[in-house]
Order: sequence, then structure tokens, then C-alpha cells
Amino acid sequence: MDDYSIHEIGFDTENVPGNDADVSSLQAAGRGRDVKRAFSAVVEEVTWERGTAYVLISYDPCPACGNASTARVRLVVGRDTDIYDEWGRAVRARELQRGMTVDASFSAAMTRSIPPQAQAYFIRILARAGQTETTSGRIMDVDTRNSFILVWTGQNAASAIRFNISADTVILDFFGRRIPLSALRRGLRVRVDHAPYMTASIPPQTNAFTVQLMK
Repeated sequence: MDDYSIHEIGFDTENVPGNDADVSSLQAAGRGRDVKRAFSAVVEEVTWERGTAYVLISYDPCPACGNASTARVRLVVGRDTDIYDEWGRAVRARELQRGMTVDASFSAAMTRSIPPQAQAYFIRILARAGQTETTSGRIMDVDTRNSFILVWTGQNAASAIRFNISADTVILDFFGRRIPLSALRRGLRVRVDHAPYMTASIPPQTNAFTVQLMK
């Protein structure tokens, strides 16, 4: 039997992305329960075992805090989990795919595994996998330990975006050859293909699919 611990995070629902209806749905999904909520989370992996879906998501645990942190949790998606698509229609767990952006409400009772595991109450699909946007700018910081780059898209720090780098992110030099994250340097210009969402943190953050050096 898994060893459980209880954690609580206070969430300021007035400072998260999504409309009032989305927030209300998340609140209703956890009413009367000890819950956590993830807004604009990215689905990293979907696996199945004996008819149960296990959905690994990454998200900012406190968008209003402005510290651009990232948390990961594996959601146990069962028959009692309410799942809705972008138009509010009820869908099955088979609809969930890697690369999607979702809002989720899940149990605050989590296993001590890494990543922790929790029962999912509510999932709302915001964007599908394969939807990308492109942003260009200049690298101001490269963090190889936490796997991200900070890019100024304008002339000052207010334009900064944190791009999270995963094992699937393709990084290319000026000639289109693959290079490691450690080869990137402050001051280099880059073009980044990334997920269509950004967190409400300061700076905003999103997941990078491709990073291409520019002359």
C-alpha cells in the first residue's frame, strides 16, 4: 500500500488564466475535498494499466507567486474523473494525449513517489498537441541544472519568457545541427517554437519544442 501525505496549497483564483466558468468548474470539482489545482498544465505522458489512465502533468503550483517554479504529478484518471474538451463537452480519458494543455483538479492526498501520484477529479482540455507558436528574442540566461532558458523578446526584462527545455526539445545551431543546452550562451539570438499557452507567473513560462540559433 502506498504511503500518503497531505499537502495544501492556497490558490488565488483571481490571478490564474482561464475564464470565470473554468475556475468555477475547478472549484466545484473539489468542493468538500482536500484538493490541488493546476492551471495551464502540460501533459507529458499518458500511460494505461488495467483500464486506468495515468497522466503525468507539469505546472506552475502558484502562478500568483511570480517565482516561475514547476511541479509534476501523475494523475490517476478513472471512471469518476470528469473530463471536458475545449468546448465543454464531456469526453473519455482516451481523448487525453501527450502535449496537451489542461486545467486539472486533483486530490491533495499524494503518494511519496517521484513524481507523486494523485486521484484526478476534473480535467479540462485547453489546447491540443501539435499546436505551436514561434517567438524570437535574445537569450539572457541559460540554466542547465533546471533545464530552461530565459529569453528577452523586447528591449527589457518585462519582455522575458522562460522556455522550459525537455529531453524532447530539439536545439539547433546556425547550420541546423543539433547541439546540447550547455552550448547556448547569453546574448545569442534564438527562434523558439513552443506550446501555445503561457503561465501567469513572472516571467511567464512555456515548453520549448525547438530552439534555433539565429545570426
